[in-house]
Amino acid sequence: MKHGGDLGAAIAQAGGLAEDWLDLSTGINPHAYPLPALPAHVWTALPGQDALDRLLATARATYQVPDHLALAAAPGTQAILARLPHILPAGDVAVVGPTYGSHADTWRRAGRQVIDIRTPFADLNPSVRVLVIVNPNNPDGRLVDATSLRHLAGEMQRRGGRLVIDEAFTDSFPGTSVLPHLEGMPALVLRSFGKFYGLGGVRLGFAAGPAEDIDRLTADLESWAVSGPALAIGTAALADTHWQDLMRARLADEAADLTMLMHKHGLSVFGGTPLFVLAGTRDAAALHRALARQRIWTRVFDYAPTWMRIGLPGSKEAFDRLDAALVTAVTEA
Repeated sequence: MKHGGDLGAAIAQAGGLAEDWLDLSTGINPHAYPLPALPAHVWTALPGQDALDRLLATARATYQVPDHLALAAAPGTQAILARLPHILPAGDVAVVGPTYGSHADTWRRAGRQVIDIRTPFADLNPSVRVLVIVNPNNPDGRLVDATSLRHLAGEMQRRGGRLVIDEAFTDSFPGTSVLPHLEGMPALVLRSFGKFYGLGGVRLGFAAGPAEDIDRLTADLESWAVSGPALAIGTAALADTHWQDLMRARLADEAADLTMLMHKHGLSVFGGTPLFVLAGTRDAAALHRALARQRIWTRVFDYAPTWMRIGLPGSKEAFDRLDAALVTAVTEA
């Protein structure tokens, strides 16, 4: 599976219609931020600089971006990943894995040598100029502390390179972002909007980093990169700290319930974030297929045949449906 969330593959495998399926493959919050009413001009006019400036100011405050780092908005962090090889220093790239596969894929497509490492503290070849860390990691939730990340940013700076930190799942993990701790230190930090706010279709993401990096990224994105509706929705959601606090508590409770459900059915949970759990089972692909026969879609990994990532069901009815399906699926697998 390249990514979660594509129910076309699920339907091709087990049939049915999209509305028949319970999609637990994405790691996107099932409780979406309530969409604000938008005036007509947001849809009909080209996005204005004033709307972009409001979004960036709100994001800077919410993410606690240090003053010395610049900030850019893009139509999703995936769009930023595709541009990193063109804006960051030449040289080899080390990716701390196993992790989100698009990081390594993006650099390889650009002709870069990618070195897979298992710890951010590995001895790096002198040819490495970019170090990529997903923090918290997807799919196992591994965390690297801010002090270590500052040290790594300094090490990459000394070799004329850059540390890239993907904080796609940080919003649901309060206190884990490195951004408030990067004062005076260069790193490129990516923040995803759609996962925590449950609005993946809005396509919005951010990059914070040294001005020279962000200037190149902004030039590469060109004009009107972020749609008017995304600017308005993003500004409203990022400013709503009350909703954010309530949602973090809710996600933590639901992740705990999902963990207990996995243990009830004999699966061991050994990682994850408040938006998904990573469970271990003897044959994850067989369990994945057994659940698919009951129209429940999960995420499995070619590189780890015992791993299964399961997102939050999002309601009592969906939770009970997963509970009942696991009774049969665990036996069939």
